[in-house]
Amino acid sequence: MNARERKAAMAYGEKYKAFLDTARTERLAAAEIIRRAEEKGFKPVYTMKSLKAGDKVYWNQKDKSVILAVIGKEPVHEGIKIVGSHIDSPRLDLKANPVHEQDGIVYFRTHYYGGIKKYQWTCIPLALIGVVFTKDGKKVDINIGLKDSDPVFYVSDLLIHMAQDQMKKTLAEGITGEQLQAVAGTHSEEGQTPKDAIMTLLKKEYGIEEEDFAAAELELVPATKSRDVGFDRSLIASYGQDDRACAFTSVQALFDSTAKTRTNCCLCVDKEEIGSVGATGMGSHLLENAVAEIISRMSGGYSDLTLRRCLAHSAMLSSDVNAAFDPMNGNLYDKDNSSFLGGGIVFNKYTGSRGKYSASDANPEFIAKVRALMEKNDIPFQMAELGKVDQGGGGTIAYLAAKYGMDVLDAGVSVLSMHAPWELTNKEDICTAYRCYKIFLSLEK
Repeated sequence: MNARERKAAMAYGEKYKAFLDTARTERLAAAEIIRRAEEKGFKPVYTMKSLKAGDKVYWNQKDKSVILAVIGKEPVHEGIKIVGSHIDSPRLDLKANPVHEQDGIVYFRTHYYGGIKKYQWTCIPLALIGVVFTKDGKKVDINIGLKDSDPVFYVSDLLIHMAQDQMKKTLAEGITGEQLQAVAGTHSEEGQTPKDAIMTLLKKEYGIEEEDFAAAELELVPATKSRDVGFDRSLIASYGQDDRACAFTSVQALFDSTAKTRTNCCLCVDKEEIGSVGATGMGSHLLENAVAEIISRMSGGYSDLTLRRCLAHSAMLSSDVNAAFDPMNGNLYDKDNSSFLGGGIVFNKYTGSRGKYSASDANPEFIAKVRALMEKNDIPFQMAELGKVDQGGGGTIAYLAAKYGMDVLDAGVSVLSMHAPWELTNKEDICTAYRCYKIFLSLEK
């Protein structure tokens, strides 16, 4: 990048950091994406009686997945263009009965969500975010720990002076899942235990009783804000960049794309980190249900054949991050097939692991088309995979879109320290991803 482009990357990085600091969970990310979409004129598809070229609509899947669409002039059975990312990230979830007191300390019991190194989640400030539904049906939004004036929560670890036995264990065994209990308080009132005092406070401040946790979705996520890294400020350290780096750029690309011919679509889905399962994951029917609603409001009306043709003729960039080459652990990578910070958008022909298991394996015809598009528009790109054969690997939502017969290619941002409480990305790569998605969506065919 030249000086002007680098300056633009720095400015874009500030907008990206603001998004990351707001969208700490999939619910907050979905809400922020919908807020921004409505500012751009998008409306809920279920409020529209009919749709025509130029209309902007969105589909809200249980407040945790969002699909945005801009209607094109071509009949929808000709296919649509899609960029698809996920907005969930590894974290600690509170159990259904989380409140636990032991020897004067009140803890929240947790169950980790997604692939984590458990020891990385000790001794860092954590924010508690989510929703609780009380027994009288009231919804209570919880967001504690992100403001400077808020308290935070904390998973303690054993002091080094007494850790001789712990230090002999493997990294995987040093901290167990059941030890990931977050300190929630120690205060007691006269005649009350610390647990009773905490529950009294929750009742007073939020109207929550202990049994209400059974109907709650509460997550512990890092409470620290995004920061620039390095003297040159070229990198961003933040929680949740897998995969909100791609969600942010995909959404912005859809807002700014100029195509009028094909319908453009942006997916921001939940549950990728645990297998894309459930009602809000890509493994559900949320994509085809949303597209069916769109088709039913367009000229010609709905038919199952139209839906099938639409999805089969579509093309998608599965916008998910890739592991950046780590010089401190270079022996785990095939350097010639790795992505590098600052190297541009990363294309993965296949993901999966151990013999490409659970990979969609993109068709070379589609890769050639995307590569030519990047070269024509001077967009830097890298071809990569995640680690050595039999050493690395990972999954994305690509294979779940490919099942419809559409062309799909993984395309995302390089991340260092992926799945850690703080991950690193390069600001120029964030800008490059945005340019890639925008150019892809702006194609007339």
